[in-house]
Amino acid sequence: MKETVQPYLMFGGRCQEALDFYKSALGAQVDFMMHYNEMPEPPPPGRIPVGWENKICHCSFRIGTSTLMASDGCEANAKFDGFSLGLNAATDAEAEKLFNALSPDAKITMPLQKTFWTSKFGMLTDKFGVGWMVSVEHEH
Repeated sequence: MKETVQPYLMFGGRCQEALDFYKSALGAQVDFMMHYNEMPEPPPPGRIPVGWENKICHCSFRIGTSTLMASDGCEANAKFDGFSLGLNAATDAEAEKLFNALSPDAKITMPLQKTFWTSKFGMLTDKFGVGWMVSVEHEH
C-alpha cells in the first residue's frame, strides 16, 4: 500500500469561488465535485447552514501532480491556521508567475526573494486565508 497525505480544505461557503481562483491562478483542474443537494442521503438536520443546498459538500482537484480535496464545510467561518501549502516551481520565472497569481488581495508575509536554500522563496496568505510557500525546487 502506498500512503498519501492530501490536504482537505474547508472554505466556509466560498469553495466554488476558491476553485475558480485556483483554476485561473494555478491551472487547477477539478476531478470530482458533489453539491449538498446531490448527496444520495441528505445531511442531518442542522448540519449545514440554511441555504447551502447548492454549496459543495466534496470535491477533489489537482494542482500540477498534487491532489487536494475541498468543500464548503459545515460552517461559514473558514480558518486555515497552523499550516501552509508548499508550491514548488521549476524556475525563477515560474515561481514569480505563481506568486503573483496568488497575490491579489493576499497578505504577503515574505516577498519572493533569494534565500540560502533556493533562488526564489516567498510566503503569502491568499484571499481565502490559505497559506502558501512558493519556492523554486532545487537539486538535492
